[in-house]
Amino acid sequence: MTSKITAVLLLFVLTLPAQDKNFFPKPSYFRETFSTPKVKVEMLPPVKLADYVVDGKLELSLRSYVELVMANNTDVELSRLAVDTAKNAILRGYSVFDPLALASFNSTRQRSLPTDALAGATTLATLSQPLTMSFQQLVPTGTSYTVAFAETKNTTNSGFANFNPAFNSNLQISFSQPLLRNRGAFINRLPITLAHSRVRKSEYDLKTNLINLIQTAELVYWQAIQLRESLRVQESALDVADKFLKRSQRELELGAISKLDIYQPELQFVQAQANVAQARYQVLQQDDALRKQIGADLDPNIRILPIVLTETPAPPADTSTPNTEALIAKALTMRPDLKSAAQDLDVDDLQIRGFSNDMRPDLALTGTYTTQGRGGIGYVRTNVFNDLGERTPITQVLPGGFGDAFSQMWGFGYPIYGFGLRLRLPIKNRAASANMADAIINKRRDTLEVRAVEQQIRLDVLNAVNQVESSKMAVDLAIKSRDFAKLALDAENKKYELGTSQIQFVITAQSNLNVAESKVVTESVQYRRNVLRQLQVTGELLEERGIAIK
Repeated sequence: MTSKITAVLLLFVLTLPAQDKNFFPKPSYFRETFSTPKVKVEMLPPVKLADYVVDGKLELSLRSYVELVMANNTDVELSRLAVDTAKNAILRGYSVFDPLALASFNSTRQRSLPTDALAGATTLATLSQPLTMSFQQLVPTGTSYTVAFAETKNTTNSGFANFNPAFNSNLQISFSQPLLRNRGAFINRLPITLAHSRVRKSEYDLKTNLINLIQTAELVYWQAIQLRESLRVQESALDVADKFLKRSQRELELGAISKLDIYQPELQFVQAQANVAQARYQVLQQDDALRKQIGADLDPNIRILPIVLTETPAPPADTSTPNTEALIAKALTMRPDLKSAAQDLDVDDLQIRGFSNDMRPDLALTGTYTTQGRGGIGYVRTNVFNDLGERTPITQVLPGGFGDAFSQMWGFGYPIYGFGLRLRLPIKNRAASANMADAIINKRRDTLEVRAVEQQIRLDVLNAVNQVESSKMAVDLAIKSRDFAKLALDAENKKYELGTSQIQFVITAQSNLNVAESKVVTESVQYRRNVLRQLQVTGELLEERGIAIK
């Protein structure tokens, strides 16, 4: 029996295609098939944070901040996983070409009462042991083939059996080649092509997500800058209020002002203290949001460090008018969401090809070739006559077994072969027609989506350019207003010192200066936001920040 199984396994390996012999059997195959993977997701700590620690503080420029966001931001890592999932679909598309090996063995023993004398025994006992092994595969051209080996051993106690045990060997090679539906490499590799197209779409979507994530992260950075500048303005106002209060207290001691005039400077000082305290709280709160963006909240040693931001909301230096149409043309070339929408059209075309294939009649050329052999212990029954003419039956036992049947099978002396055509012609194929109609509608819809995205891109660029130009003018006006507020405060101070003005006018001028300085900070940061928005809508943000997707 061992030699029989060894020979069959050898036959099975010989029938494998060359490309399958290269990988089967390998240890990795058995590990993947029979072992359950232990999936352990290791959460790595944030990286590169220590590189930006200077004198016990986390010092961040805009470029270093963006680098840390790309390295440690959790949302960035989540976005990248979508591409990995899409790539797995490519591997899944190859599954239709995966070879399949089948094997079965049965052993059936039966005892029965015979119904006629030809059974050859008073109680008929039989043992049947069929073994089948097959290998089947689909190749990219659409041809499917099967190589099957069958071996059956039959044992009986019937006296009329010519072979007992009897071995029957059978080797069959069959194929089926589609002639209309599923014909050709393109249609059979369509799932793989679709998967590749969807991977490209997922890469465009990833780029869109990264642009949005970087924009959000930079908005957090500039918000932190604005709050720091606001705190600086409030601290400056507190310092002025403190000096003014001390001067008023000195004047009260000298009798230059009445006791009733001291309440207004004291109120201004208390309000300035409250504004500083609130501004500091907002700075600390925004720093926590900034730490989350760069993953600093995950490191217990880094998250306790104070943050120093080196960028300043400097007024715009570029006063030239941008070429709007050139920016629109660049956006139409670079925007990944437009490329993603256009990629949907490629998917639609592939799906239309697939549904068109489904509507064709299923006509296939089939062929089969079978070789067979028989062996076993043979019983040759003859009659011998003596001189008196009496008949004496003699049974000659011929030794044999599985090897005889196997060698006879490979002798190809008893072949069976044939060819044929198989046609499946649905009179109506409503499901395929509906699928085709849906695919055509989807392409029309996606075509309109592309046009809608193009229109939206044009509008986004126009709005972004207008906002940048408006911010330039707003910053310029805010600077001029601050300069006039300084002059007005100086004038009120001089008039107050000369005794020609009242204290409330000085306080009002000081408040106006604080508001003007805050306006300069707000408009400068808003200009940075609008420039960031312009880079986003033109699709230049990643390139401008030196970010490349691999």
